[in-house]
Amino acid sequence: MALLEQWQNMAYDQSQNQAALQQFWNSYFMLEKGVYEQLLSNPTEKVTGTVKELADKYELDIMAMTGFLDGINDSLVKPNPIETMEEDTKVSLEFDKEALYKNMIDAKADWLYELPQWDEIFDAETKKKLYREAKNLHTVRNTTKVGRNDPCPCGSGRKYKQCCGKK
Repeated sequence: MALLEQWQNMAYDQSQNQAALQQFWNSYFMLEKGVYEQLLSNPTEKVTGTVKELADKYELDIMAMTGFLDGINDSLVKPNPIETMEEDTKVSLEFDKEALYKNMIDAKADWLYELPQWDEIFDAETKKKLYREAKNLHTVRNTTKVGRNDPCPCGSGRKYKQCCGKK
């Protein structure tokens, strides 16, 4: 069984009680925070190695490292083969700074996007801009304006002014 599948079975085990699952995630988030603190302290360093080597480097067990790799994969310059990953699979942690920051915001991981190391990477204005972009990522805006005499967009068949456009 691939490492990712083992991680998912462990992390999303619905047979565990809610308190145990919450404790598991709280513990994992603290480990994850520690790895990000190290990575963000030297954001230009190209960290590579096998899953086992990186787990040892960041003092994590293999499953925690697998979870970390799963979480950061969308923010990497070149994604790792996480579906087929094993302990001896060579992986990279070279990340896109802006993508990582936005993904942390999108995941509502304030303990990660508020790390002080980000202050050395982005100025306050850039962080604010990236925050707004991340928050607007899933916002759908209707760019065409409905005229009073156009058919109502709700599909009723009536004119907009006689349907949803009534005041």
